[in-house]
Amino acid sequence: MKIKRQKQAKKTISFYKYSFNLREPFQILIDGTFCQAALKNKIQIKEQLPKYLMGEVQLCTTTCAMKELECLGKELYGAKIILQKYQTRRCAHTSPVPAAECLLSMLGGQNPHHYFIATQDRTLTTALKNIPGVPLLYIILNTIVLDKPSQRSLDYVQEVQMGELVSSGQQQKICSLKEEQGIQQKDKERRGRKRKRKQISPNPLSCLKKKKRKGVPTPPLRKAEGEQPAKRRRSRHKRPAHVSCPPEASDGP
Repeated sequence: MKIKRQKQAKKTISFYKYSFNLREPFQILIDGTFCQAALKNKIQIKEQLPKYLMGEVQLCTTTCAMKELECLGKELYGAKIILQKYQTRRCAHTSPVPAAECLLSMLGGQNPHHYFIATQDRTLTTALKNIPGVPLLYIILNTIVLDKPSQRSLDYVQEVQMGELVSSGQQQKICSLKEEQGIQQKDKERRGRKRKRKQISPNPLSCLKKKKRKGVPTPPLRKAEGEQPAKRRRSRHKRPAHVSCPPEASDGP
């Protein structure tokens, strides 16, 4: 079961890496509910998360999440001590708000800082599934689980692929940068020019002299124009003259 869970986590992390450009160290925003569940199930967050995610991690929280634990009293004192050990990220709230609201504000519309969220709050998890590119961690049956990519994340990746693998916002940025640096005009000039054909040198093997073959008669040389070919004379052999032989004498009686 542990190997199967590790393979599923590896598959999910690779999806977020290639689709949403997540890189190590992974930044994980943790709230008080996750720390309380880890304390109850005797889970060492700092030791187990890097092994499970197979990479370096940065555990962090917000000031609003810390204030929420302080207000809840002694029942969450252990979770408060665990949360104090992590880095504190500044949020935009001047007065403290609930931790769920604060974490949502840190993500924005498309999670530009590539945060993981570790929480046990169900209302927060349902809200996070509407934001593309947000990996979600929670504790179930004494183990940390990385949730599968939400349907919103899958739809977003499909939309980007249909748009030639670049989102609309990225296309506008690319066009504006090209106009600033004058690259777009150079591209148009290059398209307008006609390419000159390169002079092709003859094949060096075709320039070699032909070797004479032994036993094959060489063809006669061609004569210059205007010269008449010599007439072929027919040789006649003289026959010897017919010599008439005298008749033989016959022996008479």
